[in-house]
Amino acid sequence: MASRTNLSNPLVLHGQHFGQTVFALCNYPSLLTGGILRLEELLDSPIDDYPADIQREHRVFLELIDSYPGLLECLMAGEEEDVIHVGELMGKGASSAWGNNTKTLKSAILEWLVPRGQPLIPPLSRNIKSDRGLNHEVTGALLCPAGLDWSNPETKQSLKSGKTVVHGDQWPMFLYFGYIYDPEAPWQGLLRSKMLGFKHIFTSPSSVEKEPKATCSGNVYLHGMKSVTKGSLAYIVTQVQFALSSSSVFSHTDTVTDSENFYHSILDLLEDPDEIEEVTDLMTWWTHRIFPNSSSSERSISKNSMLFKIQEKRAALRAWADANTD
Repeated sequence: MASRTNLSNPLVLHGQHFGQTVFALCNYPSLLTGGILRLEELLDSPIDDYPADIQREHRVFLELIDSYPGLLECLMAGEEEDVIHVGELMGKGASSAWGNNTKTLKSAILEWLVPRGQPLIPPLSRNIKSDRGLNHEVTGALLCPAGLDWSNPETKQSLKSGKTVVHGDQWPMFLYFGYIYDPEAPWQGLLRSKMLGFKHIFTSPSSVEKEPKATCSGNVYLHGMKSVTKGSLAYIVTQVQFALSSSSVFSHTDTVTDSENFYHSILDLLEDPDEIEEVTDLMTWWTHRIFPNSSSSERSISKNSMLFKIQEKRAALRAWADANTD
């Protein structure tokens, strides 16, 4: 078991928060050593020449060193074993956060499966997960891939028997608001489900059913977090998927949940520049819900306000200038 000293190490604490808000499923020593080597390679070859997974890894590396002042200078001045040690400490933080969140969600999620006051039939164990996943009507319906009909006996049997293999990029129904999926409008309600217990992890478990208090000691306050990030949304989605599943031990290579593929596919969507309009709206929606008093929470501007009139005038002048420029 890790000592209290190790868990309070600044690098461990930073790894906890970074894993929850930016990128969770990675080998931090490899991330740092590979990133430093790549800095030299990029002098001759641009990052666009690399495969998509390496491009993402390098973006994560840059965000990691930017988020910890002085880190890059220390890493560049140290030996390889020093870089590996720093990565191990950050990785320990990310792993401990993941493990703690997995442990608390295993029990907490049972309270979100049915409306408050209604019994879950048949009941599910808080400590044993073998009766979850496709083995229970409620969790099975939530994990059923969007586009498939869980109420159809043949579909249900095919999923349970493994005849229909579900991959991580086939997203489950629990991701959708009201658990309703429209194949003609796949963005509608996506990632706005009440099952995504953001407050449970990022403010405090007690704030899931009520507004977060200013005195809350959750990690959002400890790290100055004022808005929902793409990484934090992918994190909670993957945690909830695992909590609903029958898998007892989390593994990147778990074929039941296919969590790593699932996590990356969510990030692929959120980082896709072609989806920026929908993603921006989604992140604003979440930030309003979780951080209603934050200055990072974008506010709607009244068309009668002076700010709107000034911006409208500026836009008109810019359009006129562009139209009259040779």
